[in-house]
Amino acid sequence: METNKIKGIIESILFSAGREVKINELMSALELSSDEIIGIVESMKLEYEKENRGIQIINVNGAYQLCTKKENYEYIYPVFDKRSKPSLSQAAMETLSIIAYNPKITRAEIESIRGVNSDGTIYKLLDYHLIEDSGKLDAPGRPTTYSTTNDFLRMFGIESLNDLPELPRYKIDENQQIVIDDLIQEENVENIEAPIPERVNETAIEESEKDNIS
Repeated sequence: METNKIKGIIESILFSAGREVKINELMSALELSSDEIIGIVESMKLEYEKENRGIQIINVNGAYQLCTKKENYEYIYPVFDKRSKPSLSQAAMETLSIIAYNPKITRAEIESIRGVNSDGTIYKLLDYHLIEDSGKLDAPGRPTTYSTTNDFLRMFGIESLNDLPELPRYKIDENQQIVIDDLIQEENVENIEAPIPERVNETAIEESEKDNIS
């Protein structure tokens, strides 16, 4: 089959699917190897960019999806969605960042890092489909864990969580507190990454909250 015909088929599949299509799905449909599929799709991506097309093919966790160019969002949004434009507060961005850098983290651990109750923020991120329930932690109380979704990857224009920028390294003082205004830059200074809280017993926290109420 000629290459242009294959490109047309791939474009049709991606358009019709309306979701991420895994490489092995394209391999099965076209009876081609993964290297052949990847080469052709990468060629299509370059052609779309060169021709300044209104659509693009993006990579999402090892799969491909056909979508509109983000530069055209302001023209598309008013036509297809009359609701108020969703926005993320500073608290939502903080919580989302914590979850992105700590997949399968619990609510109690998020609150341990932020220092405030995060229930409302978590519900909002779930409603926006930026995070999801990723199972139960094998610990007393079986607390729910959270991870980011593919919608999160698309929103921030990255292929996987491996593309997140590295966290800065901080100096810790004698009280085990982060020295915020003194980010480590000298190579010879001992430093550590910002600490991740230990797993906590969420059942114990809930019991404590009940005692306080009563």
